[in-house]
Amino acid sequence: MILPIVTYGNEILKEPAQPVASVTPEVCELVETMLKTMYDGRGVGLAAEQVGRTERIAVIDVPGDMEDEDFVELNASIPMPLVMINPEILQLDGQLRRSEGCLSFPNLFIEITRAKSVTFQCTDCTGKRHEYTAYGLLARAVQHEIDHLNGVLLVDRMSPAQRMANSGKLRRIKKRSA
Repeated sequence: MILPIVTYGNEILKEPAQPVASVTPEVCELVETMLKTMYDGRGVGLAAEQVGRTERIAVIDVPGDMEDEDFVELNASIPMPLVMINPEILQLDGQLRRSEGCLSFPNLFIEITRAKSVTFQCTDCTGKRHEYTAYGLLARAVQHEIDHLNGVLLVDRMSPAQRMANSGKLRRIKKRSA
């Protein structure tokens, strides 16, 4: 099943996600549905809020050919697709400014500065807790999806000049969401 993607303007995107009490078959079924929805939307990440849910769950799948060459080897030990249940950022290092998009902001790409690497913990569908350090695009995706789980959106990361330059696009996206 493919779920509709919630777009900018829908209030659920601003709500902080609720921790998952235990990994159940229903949670894993939601993860599978989120993955199918993400692939259908041609995204590399998706948070539960983006499909109208409030569980602290996100999924990511960064294809190797999309990653910066310098980071492919560094990210090799992180399984794709990455399932993040109750993820937490432990450490951020460095800075990297790159173009970033979001399924909840269709056809909008903005230069955003994020950490070059991120160390984080998350639980998978077996209930096992993992700690990983990700770099490059994968690090950016992890930070982006955890932002969603905290109710922080791409628009919240924009500078005032970026908001002004994209105000028309933002209005159109918000209008379609209503």
